[in-house]
Parts: sequence; structure tokens; C-alpha cells
Amino acid sequence: MNHIIALENIEMTFKKRSIFSDLHLTIDRPKVVGFIGENGSGKSVLFKIIAGIYRADKGRVFIRDVKLGDGGIDFATNLGLLVDSPGFIGVYTGLANLKYLAGIQNKIDDDKIIELMQLVGLDPNDKTLVKNYSLGMKQKLGIIQAVMENQDIIILDEPFNALDAKSVSIVKELVMTLFEEGKTILLTSHNQMDLDDLCHEMYRIEDFKLNPVSTK
Repeated sequence: MNHIIALENIEMTFKKRSIFSDLHLTIDRPKVVGFIGENGSGKSVLFKIIAGIYRADKGRVFIRDVKLGDGGIDFATNLGLLVDSPGFIGVYTGLANLKYLAGIQNKIDDDKIIELMQLVGLDPNDKTLVKNYSLGMKQKLGIIQAVMENQDIIILDEPFNALDAKSVSIVKELVMTLFEEGKTILLTSHNQMDLDDLCHEMYRIEDFKLNPVSTK
């Protein structure tokens, strides 16, 4: 298939409500792809299906031509994910949280973490515990953990939530840098204007399907 992501005939019911019906999607690399939809339209569910966190009721998911589940791999590998609220340790600092996560695979050193924190406007030396972080600070921390290990697929669900205008610009620049490095990035927003200047392809989630949206 040679697609980095492919979804075939996906059907999904969530909380007794139909979310997707006969959904198809193929994504090549590298690319920035946006998904627009109202709250509850299924944006987060779609991303969790792609990552392997949720299993669709019907259909097949392929990541780099490898099938998820049913004899394939259980979860997508080398994939960075920001969806819902990341489960950071509240009594650790931001730096300590990221170092803890990085220690699981030992793919990066502290310098990379510090570089990304400074890029998005977080002070690595800040002793504030994450439980006392603002929503915007937690969002930045979540974005860092999704991109810091050189993942070639990066999924960011509503990444601009709780960010001020300057931070939004910084994150958009980061997304374009990641694309230029050959990454495939998937983004969601309920506001198309957030994605217009970033995405090569966009889809609106409505009527249980993905409907293509013209990009500028």
C-alpha cells in the first residue's frame, strides 16, 4: 500500500452512538493533515483508533503497511500522541516529567528536552509542580512529549487549546519544522482557521464520514 496510515471500512460505535460508518482514509508521508469537527464529532476517537488505543467495531487499520490488532501489532510504534489530558505526575516538575518519560525508551538526552521546553516557552529550571501548572503550560508539556523522541507520526488533538497567540505561532512553526524533517503530522481543531495555513489536506468529520475540505 505504501501509505504511512491507511484505514479501511472503519465502523465505530462509541457510548451507544454511531461515530463512523464505512470510513476510509489514506495518508502518505510527509504531510500535515487536519481534521475539523464539532466537539463530540469523533476527532479524538479517530486518533485513538489510529494509535491503537481503541479498536474499531469493523474495518482495518494499517500503520506503515503493518496491520493493527488481529495478529499484527497492538499499538502503533514510533507515534507521538497528544489526546485528552496527558497523565503527567502532578508532584513532579515539567522537566522531571519529561525526563521520566524519556527514560522509558532512552532515545533522547536531557539537552533535547531542554531545547524543546525553551522553544515553546517553558523554563526547564522552573520548580513549579505540574499540578500547579496553568492549562496552557500543561498543553505545551503535552506537545513536547508527543514530538520529543523523533516520532515519524505525530498526532495532536486540539493542540492550540489554552495557548495565547504567541504560543500558537510557535507551535505552528514547530509543526512546519517537523514536516520539513519528513514527519507526518495529524491535527484537529473545531476551527478551520487554526489549520488553514498548515495543512496539505483537511477533512471535516460529519455524518459519520470524512468529507474533504479545500485548503488554501
